[in-house]
Amino acid sequence: LPTARFWASLLGSMARILGGFFLAAALGTLLAALAARFKRVEEWLAPPVLAMKTVPVASFVILALIWFGSRNLSVFIALVMVFPVIYTNVLAGCITLPQVAPYFRAGCALGLGLCWKAGVAAEVIGMPVPSIGERLQQAKVYLDTPELFAWTLVIVLISVGFEKLFMAALGALERRLTRL
Repeated sequence: LPTARFWASLLGSMARILGGFFLAAALGTLLAALAARFKRVEEWLAPPVLAMKTVPVASFVILALIWFGSRNLSVFIALVMVFPVIYTNVLAGCITLPQVAPYFRAGCALGLGLCWKAGVAAEVIGMPVPSIGERLQQAKVYLDTPELFAWTLVIVLISVGFEKLFMAALGALERRLTRL
């Protein structure tokens, strides 16, 4: 914890993975609202959403690594893994704002954990520096089991902690909007 390398890795991963999450949440919500309004949009999005839901994460990681390189690989992977969760949930409840809120909340809760798992997996393969994935890969290479467990614990704590904070903020926003 007290090293600059730890904080650089943690903040680098957080920026990329949460960046992918927020992009997925924004795009998923916007496109679900459009799909609810226009049947053609829903039909057009059905094949890519199905692909995102069914293609293995490893395949997306390898393809994205080839196409985009490793620098923002975890942003893309987090986006691709979370987008169908948000899109599907919001589309299922997309009639009016109060009715869609529980679906959006459920999608975010599921998507936050998923983006950390998929984002760190992408970092292990792409190894952007500094990142948690790069540190996990180094622990693997050097058979450093204590460091592997330490980084795993950090991932779990950050994932759970951010989910709690984000969901609390979302709940407060929802309560404020319902009072208006």
